Amino acid sequence: MANTPFEGINTRLPRDVLLKRMRLVIQEELTPAQREVLTAYYFHRQTQARIARDRGVNKSTVCRTLHRAEARLRKYLKY
Repeated sequence: MANTPFEGINTRLPRDVLLKRMRLVIQEELTPAQREVLTAYYFHRQTQARIARDRGVNKSTVCRTLHRAEARLRKYLKY
């Protein structure tokens, strides 16, 4: 998947509204692990390998956690 969590999200909303909703979903609907991985990957631009090394887990665990976080974001931001 490309480095964007926006696929499938209603982007017709004004940018400020979309960002506000995204922040709320990240804080309220993601698990702490999902929030940490998503933040490191998208906002701090870390690679999955680096995140895995820093957390002491396998890269596949980071990939799976990131995928689940993106799916959850899309689910809550769809409408």
